[in-house]
Amino acid sequence: MSFLNFFRGPDINQGIKEYESTPGALLLDVRTSGEYREGHIPGSKNISLQDIDKIASVVDDKNTPIFVYCYSGSRSRQAAGFLGRMGYTKVKDLGGIAAWKGKVEG
Repeated sequence: MSFLNFFRGPDINQGIKEYESTPGALLLDVRTSGEYREGHIPGSKNISLQDIDKIASVVDDKNTPIFVYCYSGSRSRQAAGFLGRMGYTKVKDLGGIAAWKGKVEG
């Protein structure tokens, strides 16, 4: 790993491939509902960072793999931390949709 790669955040494109190959996984968009409606990765569920405590309404099994993204990676990093503290054991921060090279739906 080069020195510059050390400071680079998660790669959402690689992360989505991992999500797609993980049985029973949840793809979680933690942006606002307005941002989500403007365009999101197909198959994702939306719970904003402010409402992350309502995650049990979407997934109650704390061993479910959860892949989290936002716009730039800041909120997804925070959400991943919150989920871990809430007892979810398989949480991965994918970073921001701004770097996503695939299709979005609105």
